[in-house]
Amino acid sequence: MTTTVTATPKAAPHPLRAEALRGFPPLAGAAVIVLTAVLMIATAREWQGNWAETADQLHDSLLMTLPVAAAAGCWHGGRERRRRTEELWSTAVRPPLTRLLAHAVPVALWVAAGHLLVIAGAAVATWWYALGDHPHLILVPGDTIALMAATVVGHVVGRTVPSLLAAPLLGVAGFAGLALPEGNGVQPLDPASFAVKGSWPAWWQPLAMIAWTLGLALTLTLAYAGRRRAIALLPLAAALTAGALLAQVGDATWRPDPLLRRQVCDTSTTPAICVNAQYGRLLPQVTTALSGVTGKLRGVQGLPTRWADRENGPRSGEAQLPILTPFGWSLVRGRLTRPDRYAWEAAAALSDRGQCKRLSERVSLADGAVLTYLAPSPDQSDYDAVMAKGSATDRAHLRASQAARAKLAGMDEQRRRTWLSAYFTARAACDDKAVPSL
Repeated sequence: MTTTVTATPKAAPHPLRAEALRGFPPLAGAAVIVLTAVLMIATAREWQGNWAETADQLHDSLLMTLPVAAAAGCWHGGRERRRRTEELWSTAVRPPLTRLLAHAVPVALWVAAGHLLVIAGAAVATWWYALGDHPHLILVPGDTIALMAATVVGHVVGRTVPSLLAAPLLGVAGFAGLALPEGNGVQPLDPASFAVKGSWPAWWQPLAMIAWTLGLALTLTLAYAGRRRAIALLPLAAALTAGALLAQVGDATWRPDPLLRRQVCDTSTTPAICVNAQYGRLLPQVTTALSGVTGKLRGVQGLPTRWADRENGPRSGEAQLPILTPFGWSLVRGRLTRPDRYAWEAAAALSDRGQCKRLSERVSLADGAVLTYLAPSPDQSDYDAVMAKGSATDRAHLRASQAARAKLAGMDEQRRRTWLSAYFTARAACDDKAVPSL
């Protein structure tokens, strides 16, 4: 008896799979990865170690990647024209909308995947040096959908405009449109608009932005290739509704980051040391950097209760801790770059008289002596050398300043503590006459 084996034919691969795994779409994703990665690496000093800055930097990169995504979609959309296979594709069984999506969606998915891959890499790089806070992902869905929508819109433009220059011109036009100065009336509708520093959008803002960008892309797609073009009115209505909401509310959609209003303090020192909760893990470094200052102030009366890190300035009874932002200068990848200068700036804040009246020469000499004693300036020797080569008045001031510094440094510990207590008490009261002489 003979057995007949019938071979089961393999199913044809899905068109999306074939388009996604070869040709131009992977290159578009690679272009987004390279461009965004270059932008992030070039500015790593400014964001690495702080989750909020990382999220802001990734969002700001849309200024470059959105035009690239649109240009990539446009170039891919003109593929059949360049191959001169338009008439052949028009005879295919699949309807025009299906054919368009089969070509456009793989590019959009690769662009989105490239964007998400860079986000994952930036998250790992930030986590390694993170000083506190947590990852901010609220902008990610809206940014990713905006990239996909730009790709689809570019694809439709590429199918419509019969020119090899359509893709680069669309990219340039997109960049010019996104780079409009802040304050223009359409800024709330710009998916690449700069985030409000220290703030995060309300929960509905990313959803409205998705409806705005995706609605416009679907409207254009359905109007171009839909069997019933009237259906394009549905996504258009959703886009216009979301756009009207965004335009009407504007910057009011952004809410202050609650962490910026919190302080993390070390109360074992006098004054206490408080840093912003957004980078609370930096507190041990700051305490160590200021240990020389706080050690010399042990037992001194009349001091501010704390150093505080507040963007709007210190409150009554506080001194301003040196501002660490923008990152990339005094703070890089979670480390203080110049602890000596940081200590000098913190010591200077203790003798800052704010709104007090104009200082006399005697009080100015006392301020300089106290600052030099607590934390000598890294540039003090250079400053003294310049003064020594100056006019007779400059040289006289330098001699008086050096004498005041030497007198304060030469006091015994108890006498110096008493003198410093009188000095800081008078400073707090803005009483020049009560400042002890040197």
